Amino acid sequence: MMSLSSVVIVISLAFSMFGSALADPLADKLRSLSPGARDILKRTTPAAPHFVVYNDAWTSPLPTASQLQGYNVYALSFWLISGPADMAMGWQELTSDQRTSYLQEYNAAGISLIVSAFGSTDTPTSSGVDPTTVADNLASWVVQYGLQGVDVDYEDFNAFDGGGGSAETWLVNFTQQIRTQLPQGEYILSHAPVAPWFSPNMWSGGGYLAVNEAVGSLIDWVSCSLTAYESFVPEGASEYTSCSGLLTTSSSTWPETALFQIASNGVYLDKLVIGKPGTTSDANNGYMDTSTLASCVAQAYSSGWNAGVMVWEYPHVGSSWITAVRGNTWPLSSSASPVTPPPTPTTTLTTSTTIPTTSTTPAPRPTTTQQPTTYVTPASSTTSLISTTPTTSSSTPTTTTPSGGVSCTGIAAWVDNVAYVSGNQVTYNGDLWVASQWNEDEAPGGVSLVSRSFFED
Repeated sequence: MMSLSSVVIVISLAFSMFGSALADPLADKLRSLSPGARDILKRTTPAAPHFVVYNDAWTSPLPTASQLQGYNVYALSFWLISGPADMAMGWQELTSDQRTSYLQEYNAAGISLIVSAFGSTDTPTSSGVDPTTVADNLASWVVQYGLQGVDVDYEDFNAFDGGGGSAETWLVNFTQQIRTQLPQGEYILSHAPVAPWFSPNMWSGGGYLAVNEAVGSLIDWVSCSLTAYESFVPEGASEYTSCSGLLTTSSSTWPETALFQIASNGVYLDKLVIGKPGTTSDANNGYMDTSTLASCVAQAYSSGWNAGVMVWEYPHVGSSWITAVRGNTWPLSSSASPVTPPPTPTTTLTTSTTIPTTSTTPAPRPTTTQQPTTYVTPASSTTSLISTTPTTSSSTPTTTTPSGGVSCTGIAAWVDNVAYVSGNQVTYNGDLWVASQWNEDEAPGGVSLVSRSFFED
C-alpha cells in the first residue's frame, strides 16, 4: 500500500499540474484534508472490471461496505448545476469525521466513492450554462468533500435531438475542463450515456462517437446505459433485452448500438461497462433478470470484454443482485471457480448474432491514454499472484521460461513501445504475466507514483 509520504508527493505533483490559477481554492482545499483523508484518497483509477451502483433514493445512514459487497464503485447521485441534491447533499451534510469513517470503510473494502452529476433533472446544454464554470464548480465540490471522482450522467435529450452538435460540444468542453482540475490517474472520470447516442449517422453532431473521438482518452470508462429512449416505448420495451440485442445486433431503431457494435465503431471495448436498471421500477425499458444478464455477461467475457457492469439503483438492488450478475464470470464465493481470463478482441465485428472471434494480438492505442497498469501472474503459476518487486524496463525482448513452470509456448516476451490490453500475456524476467488493463511502456512489475497502489502485498 502507498505510504502517507508517497501520498503527499502525489498531492504535491497534483498542485504543480494544477498551476498557479488553481492555487486558490483547490490547492487550499486539498491541504485542508486531514492526514487520514489524504491517506484514503490515493487518487488512482481502479482497473477493470468496474461494478458500479448508483444511489439516488434517500438512504440514511449510507450503506455499509458489506451491503455493497460485490461492487467496487458507489456513485452518490446527484450533483446538479445548482449544487448537491439527494445522496450528494446527504454526503455534504455529514461531519468531516463521519465522511472520513465511511471513506476508510469503503477503501478497506476496495470501493471507490464518486458522485454522479446531472441526471434527468438537469439539462445543461439546453439551459445555456457554461461547461467550464460547471466543471470548475463540480471539481471544487469533489475536492472539498473528499470524493474520488465524477460520473457524468448527462441526460439533455432535447439538446441531442435538436442536432447541430451543441450537446456534443458541451460535453467535450466540460470533459476537457474537469480533467484540468481532476487529473487522470488521480481521480475517476466516467460517463454514462444511453446506448442510442452511439448510433452512427443518426446525430448531426456525431453523437457520443464524436465525444469519444474528442475526449475518450480522458474518460476512464463509459457506463453505457443499454436502454431505449422513453419516447420509443412500448416500441423500445424489448430493446437490449436479449443477449444478441445487448451484445451483437441492436434493432433497426437504434442501429449499431449493441455492445460489440459500439466497440467496432471506435470505443475501446475495455471501457464499455454494461449499464442496466436493477428492477422494472427503475426504468420503463431495458430490464433484464439477473439470470439472463449473467449469461450475457459470461458470453461477452468469453469474447474479450471485461469492463464490468453498472446498475441503478441502490437500495432497490444490493449485494445479491451483483453477486447473481457476476455469476461464475467474476464469482464472489471463494468456492466458485472463475472462468478463464478473456482473450483480446479484434476490432472486426460481424453483424450476426454470433459474438466475434478474438485474437491475442496487442491492440494499438494512442499514447495519451496511458493508464496505471497491473500485471498479474496466472493462478496456475507457482510464482506469487501479484508482483511487488520493481523491475527495470528494457527495449530488448528476451525469450525466457517462467520460473513457475507454466508453459509459454507461443507467448512473446514483453516489449516496450507496444500497447497491450487486458488479458494479453507476455514473458518477462522469467515469469509469465497477464495485463489487467491497457498499457504501453509499463514494464511488468514496474512501480511508479501513479500506479503504486495497484501493487499490494
